[in-house]
Amino acid sequence: MKIIKEALAGTLESSDLLVKVTPLPEDRVDVVIQSEVMHQFGEQIRQVVLATLQQLGLISGQVVIEDKGALDCAIRARVQAAILRGAAVDQLDWSKLS
Repeated sequence: MKIIKEALAGTLESSDLLVKVTPLPEDRVDVVIQSEVMHQFGEQIRQVVLATLQQLGLISGQVVIEDKGALDCAIRARVQAAILRGAAVDQLDWSKLS
């Protein structure tokens, strides 16, 4: 799966996150995470994001996350929504979503 257009999911409200995806000219995945709780939960946030990207089969795109203390389930849902929007997926493969 490749990101073909810019897309957003989420908000900058407390306990949520904003996920922005943009296309990249080459086939690589670039992940940038900014979080108010990076010192405490940065590694867990990164693991959830990377596992979600792998589950969706992303091979190209930039993913920028601005976290405001979201739970893992919210991180997964927002990343999934942004990726599916950015890849212009119109038929969901529900087996790839957790």
